[in-house]
Amino acid sequence: MNLQDLTLKQFLEKTANNEPVPGGGSISALHGAVAAALTEMLANITIGKKNYSAVEETMKLNATKASALRTEFLTDIDRDAEAYNLVFQAFRLPKDTDEQKVLRSEKIQEATKVAAMVPMEVAERAFELLDLIGETTRKGNKNAITDGCVAMMTCRTAVLGALLNVRINLASIKDERFVKELSEKCNRIEKETLRKEQELMEFVRGEVRSEK
Repeated sequence: MNLQDLTLKQFLEKTANNEPVPGGGSISALHGAVAAALTEMLANITIGKKNYSAVEETMKLNATKASALRTEFLTDIDRDAEAYNLVFQAFRLPKDTDEQKVLRSEKIQEATKVAAMVPMEVAERAFELLDLIGETTRKGNKNAITDGCVAMMTCRTAVLGALLNVRINLASIKDERFVKELSEKCNRIEKETLRKEQELMEFVRGEVRSEK
C-alpha cells in the first residue's frame, strides 16, 4: 500500500516507528497537500456567495488548481520515500572489486541526484502554491481569512522542509555544476517564500484590525 493511501492514524504511526521512511521529505509533501486542501476549501466557501460574485470565476479556477496540486503533493509523499530507497539500495551494492566499487559509486551519485531532485520539485510546486494561497486569501471569503493564513504557514513549511532535503543530498553530490545550480535555486526560493508569507500575514493583520 502506498503511503498516501494510509489513514491519517496509520501514516502517523508509520512515521513514528524506527524506519527512516516516511521522513522529512514525505512530511514536507504532506504539508503541501494540506496547504492545497485549505486553499481549495477557502475558494469553495467563497463560490456562490452574493458578496463575492465578482471573484466567483477566479475562485472556481483557484479551487481547480489547488485540487490538482493536492493530488500531486500526495503522489510526492511516495516519490520521496522511493527516492530514499533508491539511495539505500545503491549503498548496498557490492564493493569487493575495483569495478564493483566504481559502479557502486556511480549508482550512489545517480540515486542521490534523484533524491535531491524529488524534494526540489516539491519545493517548486509548493512555491507555486504560495501565490494561489495569497490571491485566494486576499479575494476570498473574509470569514475564512485565518484559514488562508494557516495554508500559507503550512505551505512555507512544505517549501523550507523540502529545501532542507535538497541541501542535505547536495552535500554528497560531486557534480559541482549540479550542486551550484540547485543551491542557488534553493536560496532564491527560500528568500521569496519568506517574503510572500510575511506580506500575506501583514495583509491579514490589517484586515483583522479593520474589523474591530
